Amino acid sequence: MAAEKVVKTTGLLGWIDARFPATQLWEDHLSKYYAPKNFNFWYFFGSLALLVLVIQIVTGIFLVMNYKPDATLNAAGIPVAFASVEFIMREVPSGWLIRYMHSTGASAFFVVVYLHMFRGLLYGSYRKPRELVWIFGCLIFLCLMAEAFMGYLLPWGQMSYWGAQVIVNLFSAIPVIGQDLSLFIRGDYVVSDATLNRFFSFHVIAVPLVLLGLVVAHIIALHEVGSNNPDGVEIKAKKDENGIPLDGIPFHPYYSVHDLMGVTGFLIFFSAVIFFFPDMGGYFLEANNFFPADPLKTPPHIAPVWYFTPFYSMLRATTSNFLPILWLFFAVVLGMVILRSKDTRVKIGSILVLVILALGFWKIDAKFWGVLVMGGSVIVLVFMPWLDCSPVKSIRYRPSFHKSILTVFVVVFLVLGYLGVQPPSPVGEKISQLGTLLYFAFFLTMPLWSRAGTFKPVPDRVTFHAH
Repeated sequence: MAAEKVVKTTGLLGWIDARFPATQLWEDHLSKYYAPKNFNFWYFFGSLALLVLVIQIVTGIFLVMNYKPDATLNAAGIPVAFASVEFIMREVPSGWLIRYMHSTGASAFFVVVYLHMFRGLLYGSYRKPRELVWIFGCLIFLCLMAEAFMGYLLPWGQMSYWGAQVIVNLFSAIPVIGQDLSLFIRGDYVVSDATLNRFFSFHVIAVPLVLLGLVVAHIIALHEVGSNNPDGVEIKAKKDENGIPLDGIPFHPYYSVHDLMGVTGFLIFFSAVIFFFPDMGGYFLEANNFFPADPLKTPPHIAPVWYFTPFYSMLRATTSNFLPILWLFFAVVLGMVILRSKDTRVKIGSILVLVILALGFWKIDAKFWGVLVMGGSVIVLVFMPWLDCSPVKSIRYRPSFHKSILTVFVVVFLVLGYLGVQPPSPVGEKISQLGTLLYFAFFLTMPLWSRAGTFKPVPDRVTFHAH
C-alpha cells in the first residue's frame, strides 16, 4: 500500500492544525471518507436526523430564554409555565415561529429516525461489522424518547400533565422498587412543580448532553467500519493500488451535495407544516394541551403523542385476560428457537428469557407485564444483529417471503400506532393484542425465518447505474 500523503497547511489553518487536527478531521470524515457510490433515497435520513437535531437545539435555546418552569398559579389563576408558553406565542417577536419549529421538529425527528431505522432493516445495516453502530443508534432512539417525553410536560397543558401522570405511575408497577422509583421521578407524591423542574433540567441539560455524545459515537463508529449500501457489499474488500475502495467515492463533495437535495425537499415539507397546519390535525399538538393543566379535571381520553402510540398500544393490550395467551406465545416461540437454532448463544439467551418469564408469570400483575412488554418492544431492537441469521444482508438478495414478512411488520406497527391514539374499545383491544404478538413474533422467530428460503447470489462489486 502506498504511503499515506501528509498535507501540510500554512497560514491560520496551519497554525490551527499544529494545535488541533482540523484538516485531518475534515479529511477523515468528509473529503477522504469513501462511501459506496450506490447510495439511494433511503440514505437521506441520517443527515436529515442531524439537521433536525441542530434545529431542536437552536430553537430550544431561544425558547428557554422566555420559558419559566413554574407550576404555581399567577394572578390570573393560570400556571406560570403555561402562561410563559402563551407569552412566547403572543408577545415574543417570532416566538410563535420558534415554538412551532420546535414542536414540529420533535415529530420530524421521529419521522426521519423511524425511516432511518427502517433503512437499516431493509439493507441489514446492523449486521457485522456494524453491530456497535446499530447499538449506538438504538441508544439514541431511547434518549430521543426520553427527551420527547420530558419536553412534552413543559407546556403544562392538560395532556402534558395527565400524560406524565399516567406514564410516571407505570414505574410503580415494578416490584419492590416501583413506588420509590415513581416518587423519585416525580419529586413529589403527585405530578407537581417539583416534577416540572426535574423534567426541565433533564430536557434542557442532561439528556441532550448524553444524546450529543451518542450521536458523535454513532458517527465515529460508522466511519471506522464504513457505510453499508443497498447491496450489502463491503467496499473495503476491493481497493486500488492507493488503498482507495474501487466502489467508493469521497463523501464531500459528492454526498454533501447529494444530501443538500434531501435537505431542500425536507425543508419544503417542514415549512409547509409550520406555516399551514402546525398541529397536524391534533397529532403534533393536541387540542387538550391548549388548556392549562388542571389536576381536578381529567381529559376523557389520555394518549401520548403519535410517535409513542405503537408502544402505548402494546401497554394497553396487556390485560390480565391476555397474559396466559402472551406467556404461551413466548413459550412456544422461544421453544422453537431453542430446538431449531444452531447458535449456542441464541439458545442460552432464549432459555434464560423463558425461565424469567416462567418465574414471574404467577407472581406479578398485568400492569407490570404491560410495562415489560412496552419496554421490551424497544429493547429487542438492540439484539437485531444477533437475531438475524441470514447469509446475506440486503433485502435485495433475500427470498420474496422475507419482503412479505417485513411488509407485515410495518403494517402491524402502523396499525398499533393508529390504535394508540384512539379511545379504548373491545375491538381495538383484540387487534392490539394480535398486533403485539405479531410484533414480537417478527423478532423472536427471526433466527428461524431469516435463514430460510433460497437466496440470490450477492455480487462481488456494488451494482450502480449512473443517473
